[in-house]
Amino acid sequence: MTILDLLALFLFLIYVGRLSTHICRPSLTEWWLTAFLLGAGSVILTGFILSALYQTANTPVWAGSVFVTATVLSLILKRLIPNREPFGLWPLIQQRIQTFRAWFRQLSGYSRFLFSILFGTLAVIAVTNVLLVLFTVPNEWDSMTGHLNRVMQYVQRGTMRHFGGTNWNIDTYPKSVCTLQIYAFLMTGHFENGFKFIHHLSYWTAIVAVFGIVQRIGQNKLSASFFCALAYALLPDFLMQAITTETDIVLTAYLSVLLYMLFTYQTTNPRDSRYLYLAGMAFGIAFGHKITFALLLPSVFVIMMYTVFLSPSWTITFGRTWRLAGAIAIGVCLWTLPTGYLKNIEVFGHPIGPPTALKHQSVERAGSLHNLLEQGSRNVVRYGYDHVNLDGLRNLEIGAELNHAIRQPLVVLEDKLHMRLDEETDFSIQPFAFDRKFVFYNANPYWGIFGFGLIFPLLFLVLIGYVRSTPHLFLGLALGLHFLALSYSAPYDPFKGRYFIETGLFGVTFLALLFLHPRTTVDVPKRTIWKGYIGLVTVLGCLSALLSVFLNTRVLPFSWTALDGKSYPSAFESDRIKQMTLGRPDVYVPYKRFDELVPANATVALATINDDYEYPLYGPHLSRRLIVINPFEQGLKPIPKSANFLFFDKSVMSPQPGDIRLGTDTTMRKTVIVPGEDYYLRKLK
Repeated sequence: MTILDLLALFLFLIYVGRLSTHICRPSLTEWWLTAFLLGAGSVILTGFILSALYQTANTPVWAGSVFVTATVLSLILKRLIPNREPFGLWPLIQQRIQTFRAWFRQLSGYSRFLFSILFGTLAVIAVTNVLLVLFTVPNEWDSMTGHLNRVMQYVQRGTMRHFGGTNWNIDTYPKSVCTLQIYAFLMTGHFENGFKFIHHLSYWTAIVAVFGIVQRIGQNKLSASFFCALAYALLPDFLMQAITTETDIVLTAYLSVLLYMLFTYQTTNPRDSRYLYLAGMAFGIAFGHKITFALLLPSVFVIMMYTVFLSPSWTITFGRTWRLAGAIAIGVCLWTLPTGYLKNIEVFGHPIGPPTALKHQSVERAGSLHNLLEQGSRNVVRYGYDHVNLDGLRNLEIGAELNHAIRQPLVVLEDKLHMRLDEETDFSIQPFAFDRKFVFYNANPYWGIFGFGLIFPLLFLVLIGYVRSTPHLFLGLALGLHFLALSYSAPYDPFKGRYFIETGLFGVTFLALLFLHPRTTVDVPKRTIWKGYIGLVTVLGCLSALLSVFLNTRVLPFSWTALDGKSYPSAFESDRIKQMTLGRPDVYVPYKRFDELVPANATVALATINDDYEYPLYGPHLSRRLIVINPFEQGLKPIPKSANFLFFDKSVMSPQPGDIRLGTDTTMRKTVIVPGEDYYLRKLK
């Protein structure tokens, strides 16, 4: 059946691509983004319906249902866009190839150097990342405890209904991304790495969207569009999520499509309302993906002001606004409300989750408003300091030494101003440090040299009025609002680089000024110093991107000994359990023993805690059935009669004679962020 399932998957992708030619204008960028939006929206809606019918794990039903949903959505959109004839995709591709060749041939020697190194770096990384996606297992902390764990529970239960998982993320996180992961998993014959497909597709979608956005604000200047898109593709924090099952990169893709539709609406003459309808659809899908989209609402509103609300008259503004508002309302009803927020209110009394989760990782942890303003302001400075790092390059010893040296003036400045960034810890998940631990910055970097070397300086030039660009003024305001939202809405977290990929979506557009504005352009003779600086930043940015990928201890293409002295095998050759427990190496031995002792098709009761990895326990073929008996804050439940084994923590249950102590490596307790428990295994049948 695997071949038939794969055939159905490819036919669906082709079908969605064909439907998109009836909806969008003749533009490869627009076609890609429309197809992504239509495909994701169709799968998400289908997933909600199948969950209600207890058909979440039914592959044949999935295979046919997505075609029906896509057809209905496309018919509705086509009714809203009358007199639109489809275009031929292949002739358009041929035309764009010719345009690309003509553009590259007319480049100056300097520009050709810049783009050659950018394209070459991306090509190497693209091939490497595809191999890592296909042939290495997922191993991110949140996926092992929550994200992938709940996906497997939904598959085994046949529905995505609330059931009470061990980790609070299982029941509280919105479920729209689960539908996309389950669809890819089932349609690839239960291929585990199919869980990563939507994330890797989101990486390329956001790159395409950046290209399209800059095309709209830059009068179709190809050099500006390509430079921004390529630079964004190489930002370390964005790169790192392209091969994972982290959720922020998917939100970034939705946001990028939303921004593209808004900017495209602003540049059409006469204004084309189809982009408002597609923007509303993207808005609903984004809000249904993750609650952190709420932190982006002020930024999105600022962009809407520039692209939609500003007009010659109130009548025109009202006409545009009600269309966009109506589209957003429908998008929210279809893709936001069914994803789990309402169930969270019913179960926990809050759309995000239980009070424990809120106090741990939200604004409530700050306490009083005065303390929030004080500590949030510190977070603004902390994240500003974290951005000034040679991410990627500091994975090497020489890069770490250089990074330490260039940051010394910042350390001295903080000391003179008595900001107490590293002393105040009450609004921090992990304390701030000027030299972050290797484990924090290796897999969760920020923007690297492209950020503090180019994006922030160009942003500053726009804000002080030296460079005048109206769209960039609004983009700068949007960037600042999201930066502030991240700083004040939650405690400081050294892993937060992953959240700033959305901020980077606004920021990377400032690189377009290197080709658009006469005061900063490199497309003129002379300006030797300026061109030399841009070339240096570009070269270092490409090198940092390569090192971010090839020296990422989470998924190393080749074996390597890191700066902290730990030796890591190649992810292609590593033992599956070893690879999955890289973030918690002290639990490798008990989990490995569990895998050896428990049959592949066994039913296992789990008496574990919120921080325990559960996903590896499903086995190499994801064939074990796991039953949670210690759901988050609900107390210990009876062991089900259907269970063959019991896997438990000594802190949850007391061992009995005959139980097998799997243990944990206590010698590592001081070197891991959250030490493992004392694990036991009990044979029940």
